[in-house]
Amino acid sequence: MDLAGGTSLVYDIDLSSVAPADYSSVVNGLQDVLTKRIDLYGVSDAQVTVAQNNNNYQLLVDLPGVKNLSDAVNEIGQLPTLQFGLVQIATSTTGSSTENLALTQLTGRYITNAALSFDQNNNPIFTFNLNDQGSQIFSQITSNNINKPLCILVDGNLIFPGDTNMSCPIINSAITSGQAQISGSGVTATVAQQLAERFNAGALAAPIKLVSEETVSATAADNALHQILVAGGIGTLAVILFMLLSYGVLGLFASCALLIYTSLSLGLFKFLIPGGFTLTLAGIAGVILSIGMAVDANILIFERSKEEVKKGSNWHVAIEEGFRRAWPSIRDSNISTIITATILYFLTSSFVKGFALTLGLGVIISMFSAIFVTRAMLEVFMEK
Repeated sequence: MDLAGGTSLVYDIDLSSVAPADYSSVVNGLQDVLTKRIDLYGVSDAQVTVAQNNNNYQLLVDLPGVKNLSDAVNEIGQLPTLQFGLVQIATSTTGSSTENLALTQLTGRYITNAALSFDQNNNPIFTFNLNDQGSQIFSQITSNNINKPLCILVDGNLIFPGDTNMSCPIINSAITSGQAQISGSGVTATVAQQLAERFNAGALAAPIKLVSEETVSATAADNALHQILVAGGIGTLAVILFMLLSYGVLGLFASCALLIYTSLSLGLFKFLIPGGFTLTLAGIAGVILSIGMAVDANILIFERSKEEVKKGSNWHVAIEEGFRRAWPSIRDSNISTIITATILYFLTSSFVKGFALTLGLGVIISMFSAIFVTRAMLEVFMEK
């Protein structure tokens, strides 16, 4: 936020219907739901924190790089509420009947977990768990309405607006354990995953209200950003100097490849990532690591080439052999890093995800610059 500016939002949490003993778990659940919803929209390095003043709780949301207030609020969206309803058939004096949906006491506040699962025959099913109070309510509802549909709604709309059968599964038996599942021919793995996502997004334990929104200026940008650029330039020049002193003309080729790597990385972050990329401290750390790995690949190649020269090979043969023998080590080390970055990106959020993104993309580009760019320059100029 200091470097890029952005938007700051403040939400009040209404805990009037929550027992004081449950305040902490409810607030933490809201924080987690809000963080997940922001991550779905791709806001880089967003941060959701909790502020407490006695029994008053607030959620503070920082969205780096988002300058338009309306856009920022849309990124969060109107947080949905999860509800359950029973279909009731009313008959008029004329004999005609109409179907009405009566909401029950069961809401998303009682849901503790929802997930895609599989039965003993490996068929996908959707499962969800309820807390103790929700289990009692659910038990009463299912016991009194066997063979009747129980509709699921988010923001007052059926969870699958175009499919009443999926939105209103039939109650086959009384469910008293607090663990329920939805299965059938229409429940594919995709449908079960969608149900889990919509349940988790709508399972809000307490309502929240937006009470403050403001655009935050880049207060530290004038000084800190300049210092970051100077430090980055000094660091890059230091690496180039080391390569020149250690490997002479080979170091010159490696330095040119490093500059090309830097240009490609910044270009990729700027133009290929949807919505742009906010380069924060965590992201900068990923870039720095990938720069080090780019130079490391050249060092492996050059050291292998020097060994071949000591054996009596000419430089042309030595360079070819150096690339051939160093490639397996470079390939395996970089692939392991890419796998790690991929796991971090998909299984974490916020700052760690920004680090994983820059590290993974940086390593891919560094492999290209270290292997193909350096090799192409050597093949063109080495004969001369």
